[in-house]
Amino acid sequence: MINRKILWFSSVVDFLQSILVQDPALLEIAWVELLEKNASVTAEELAEMVFGSTEPLESYCAHLLLSKDEIYFTVLETKSSRSIYGPRPTGQVEKLLCKKLAKEAAEKELQDFVHLLVSAKAKPAHAKPPKSSWMVDEKIRYKIESLEAYAIDACKSDEQRKTAGLILKAMGLAKIASSALNLLINIGYFPVHVNLDLLKLNILTDHSDEIIAAAESLLSESSDLDEMNRKDLTHLKVYAIDVDEADELDDALSATRLQDGRIRVWIHVADPTRYVEPGSIVDREAMRRGTSVFLPTGTYPMFPEKLAMEGMSLKQGELCNAVSVSVVLHSDGSIAEYSVQNSIIKPTYMLTYESATELLHLNLEEEAELKMLSEAAALRLKWRRQQGAIDTSTLETRIKVVNPEDPEPSINLYVENQADPAMRLVSEMMILCGEVVATFGSGNNLPLPYRGQPQSNIDVSAFSHLPEGPVRSYAIVRIMRAAEIDFRKPICHGVLGIPGYVQFTSPIRRYLDLLAHYQVKAFLRGESPPFSAGLLEGMASLVNMQVRAVRRLSSSSLRYWIIEFLRRQPREKKYRALILKFIKDRIAALLLVEVGLQASAWVSVGTQVGDEVEVKVEEAHPRDDVLFLKEVIRN
Repeated sequence: MINRKILWFSSVVDFLQSILVQDPALLEIAWVELLEKNASVTAEELAEMVFGSTEPLESYCAHLLLSKDEIYFTVLETKSSRSIYGPRPTGQVEKLLCKKLAKEAAEKELQDFVHLLVSAKAKPAHAKPPKSSWMVDEKIRYKIESLEAYAIDACKSDEQRKTAGLILKAMGLAKIASSALNLLINIGYFPVHVNLDLLKLNILTDHSDEIIAAAESLLSESSDLDEMNRKDLTHLKVYAIDVDEADELDDALSATRLQDGRIRVWIHVADPTRYVEPGSIVDREAMRRGTSVFLPTGTYPMFPEKLAMEGMSLKQGELCNAVSVSVVLHSDGSIAEYSVQNSIIKPTYMLTYESATELLHLNLEEEAELKMLSEAAALRLKWRRQQGAIDTSTLETRIKVVNPEDPEPSINLYVENQADPAMRLVSEMMILCGEVVATFGSGNNLPLPYRGQPQSNIDVSAFSHLPEGPVRSYAIVRIMRAAEIDFRKPICHGVLGIPGYVQFTSPIRRYLDLLAHYQVKAFLRGESPPFSAGLLEGMASLVNMQVRAVRRLSSSSLRYWIIEFLRRQPREKKYRALILKFIKDRIAALLLVEVGLQASAWVSVGTQVGDEVEVKVEEAHPRDDVLFLKEVIRN
C-alpha cells in the first residue's frame, strides 16, 4: 500500500514538473485560440483544452499555470473560489514578453558577474584581475562602479543602489557599505588600504591630457614678462629648507649683515606667474583644485607635475625665477625697511629640517649666513611675543608609505617638534614675509587675502602652570577665536603678534598664495591688479571649500596610517602619553608622544593635566578609526 502511494506521489510530482517546464508553450497555444474566439476560460476549461481532461490533477495543473502566468492571461473576475481568466491583448503580451526577456537577461548578467566575482575572490593576490579589466565591458563596469559607490555611500541613483544591493544579495552578503568595500578588496579592485575619504570627497588627483598639454606648451613657449626687471641675486647663498620628501620647493632664504650690524634677510618665493596667467586653462584648473594634496601615500599637485617641477620649483644650483622679499630688521626684531621685487636666484643648499638643525648645532664658520637667519628668527620671535603673540607649537607627524598598494606596505613615521631650531627658523621667516606683503599691499591699496586672528584677550599667564609645549599649546588653541580674512585692508593677527598677514610663500601649492602673487606682480609691472576685492572674496570662498575638504582628507589619512602603524607594533610595547585634558571622570585626552596622535584612555587617580603616563595599545583598527589604549600602572 505504501509503495503504491509513493509511486503515485512520484508520478504526480513528475507530471507537475513536466507541465511547469512546458507552461509557456501550453499557455501560448491556449492564448492564441482564446484570443481568436475572444473567449474567457476557467482552470477546468483550460485543463480540457491543453490536457484533454478535467480530472483533479489536470485541473490543478491548469490552475497552477494560470496563477503563475504573468504574460498571457489576466483575471477577469472571481466567483466564490473560482476565477475566470481572459487573454491579454497582443500588444500587451508583446510588451510583457520583452520585459520578461529583459529580466531574464539581467538575471543571467548578474549571475555571470557573480561568477566573475567568485572567481576573482578565489585567486591569490598576485593573480587577481587588474582594476582596468573591470572597466572594459560597459555592463560589468556599471556593476563594479555601483559597488564602489555603495561602498562609499555615494550612489548617484536608486537604480545604482539597487544594482549594488542585488549583487551583494547574490553573493550572500549583507547590504551594507562595509560588505561592498570588503568584496572590492577581496577581488583586488581596491587595495587593502584604499583611501575611502579620497573617493568620498571627490578630490581631484590626475590632471587631464588637455591640462598636461597646455602646461607643457607653457614650458616651451611662454616668455618672461619680467625678464628685464629681475634683480640678480645669484651672489647670495640661498638655503631651501623643507621636509625630505618635498617635490615642490616654493621658498628659500638668504641673509647678510649690514655694516651697522643689522641683519638683512631675503625670503625668496618661487614665481609660478612666470608661466601662468589669470584666467588661463591651467590657472582655472589650479583654482578648481585649490591646493596640492599631500597624503602619506602620495602627492597630488595643484599644477601638472612637469610644469611645477621643471618650471616653477626652485632647484639647487640652477638659475630660478623668484619674487624676493628683502627685510632689514631693527635690533629688537621689528621691521626697519623692506622691498618686494622680481629676482633671479641660484639656490645653494636643499636642506631637510633635520640637516638644517644639525648645521645650526655645528655652528660652522662657513655657514655664517644660516646662523644669521637663526639669529634673525630669534629676534623676530622675541619681538612678536612682546606684541602679544601666542606660541602654539606642538608635535607634527609625517608619514611616508612605500608601495601603498601592497597589503603590508612599509610605513616610515617621523615626529617633529615645531619648536625645533630649523622649523622655528623657517616659520619665523614665513611669518615675516607675510607681514611684509600685508604692509606692501596696504601701502599700495592692493586687494589681497589679508588674514587675521583676534587674541580673544587670552591671558597666557593663566596657562603657566601647564608644561610648555604641546600641553600648553593644546589648552590655548581650544579657546582661540576663528581666523578671519579681509580682501581690502590688513587686519590684526593677534595670535601671531603682527599688524597684518598675507600667505605668500607657497604659490605652487596654494591657490590663494597664487592670487596674492597675481596682484603683487601686476603692481610691480605698473599694471592694475587683475582682481578687485569683491572678485577675490568670491574666488576665495570657492577655493576655501576645496581646501577644507583637503584638510579633512589629510587629517583622516594621517590618522589612518598612524593607527595602522600602531597595529603592527608588538603588543607589549609601551608609549609615552601626555594628558591634555579630562573628558569625563578619569577618561583623558592624551597625546602619544612617539607618534604625535591624540587618543583617549582611562588614567589612574592622582594624575593631572600635563602629566606623562605610559600606555599600551589594546586594539587598533584603522578602517574603523578604533584605537583602545590602556594605562600601564607604574610600580
